[in-house]
Amino acid sequence: MRDDFLIFGSPQIHQTEIDDVVGVLESGWLGTGPKVTEFENRFAEYKRAEHAVAVNSCTAALHLGLLAGGIGPGDEVITTAMTFCATVNTIIHTGATPVLADIDPISLNIDPRAIEVAVTERTRAIMPVHFAGRPCDMDAICAIAERHGLIVIEDCAHAVETEYKNKPAGTIGDFGCFSFYVTKNVVTGEGGMVLTTDAERAARVRMLSLHGMSRDAWKRFGGEGFKHYEVVDAGYKYNMMDLQAVIGIQQLKRVEMNWLRRGEVWCQYDEYFRDLPLTLPAEVEPWARHARHLYTILVDETCAGISRNAFLEFLASRKIGAGVHYMSIPEHKFYQSRFGWRPEDYPNSMKAGRETVSLPLSAAVSDADVEDVVDAVKGAVESACSTLR
Repeated sequence: MRDDFLIFGSPQIHQTEIDDVVGVLESGWLGTGPKVTEFENRFAEYKRAEHAVAVNSCTAALHLGLLAGGIGPGDEVITTAMTFCATVNTIIHTGATPVLADIDPISLNIDPRAIEVAVTERTRAIMPVHFAGRPCDMDAICAIAERHGLIVIEDCAHAVETEYKNKPAGTIGDFGCFSFYVTKNVVTGEGGMVLTTDAERAARVRMLSLHGMSRDAWKRFGGEGFKHYEVVDAGYKYNMMDLQAVIGIQQLKRVEMNWLRRGEVWCQYDEYFRDLPLTLPAEVEPWARHARHLYTILVDETCAGISRNAFLEFLASRKIGAGVHYMSIPEHKFYQSRFGWRPEDYPNSMKAGRETVSLPLSAAVSDADVEDVVDAVKGAVESACSTLR
């Protein structure tokens, strides 16, 4: 039994981040300033992107991407039934209607065949989610978008390091939206980024992210002092702070090293769990670079002899934190009431959502932690077998 609880998604924070945060505090420039610009430039360079706009969350990034893409009331946006609520909520916040498509049961990503079926004359956009860091089938998705004249907004909350056929995730569609939440592969505490190839769209995202104020308002953040500005639209308070950006700058320096470490943990899990009655993540496709953000197993009670919830409770009793990514969107009462969605209409998402368990995978996970996770997982399965006997 561990002495301490292994927190799921605990970030790896070095002294360099702490020192830089202190430096920002001492500088007196805590809000949006030069460090945000530096982080945008560094992230754009890492992703081989033309334009990057830092914001305060991936939720904000998705919302702004939709708005800058011209999505609004009367429009429909197709997205996956297997995602976090923010993906769907941002569509609702634009006044558009979310339309769900089921997932492929192997990759757990949105199924392009289900997208095609869901397209109507009101469809204006597709929002694929690169689940757990595995890239979606972007050739098929982009072909559908081109055929129907749709924009593509990539939800890359899990996909900082992800690539699809040597193309960085977030640079394939019209917009790429990233998360730097505390559990993510690059951490700023809270934070997000919008990538786009279009300069005008990038400018609109930036304007909307700070109250809808004109470009002159941003000059205040470059050391030029006060500049008169106009409010040109009813925008939002979505800007990132220097206090966050300096953490991201240091995190980005270690992004590849941390990716390799998560790969080591991933391979250990694969080896130790291979013979257990659990469904492990599918092999990574030869054309894909998986960000390895989530190591998600499926616990089928019929095969494992233990329910997903009992499995989670057993891990918690052994002081191992785990996540659920995700209960499918139609499982939630709000969406059932608002849109009439039923889980059984999205059978692959329903099954995965009721069986999924995400195990600790951050770069902060040690070999000793891995051993504890393995012992707990094996213990959960063995306890179920003992009960059956």
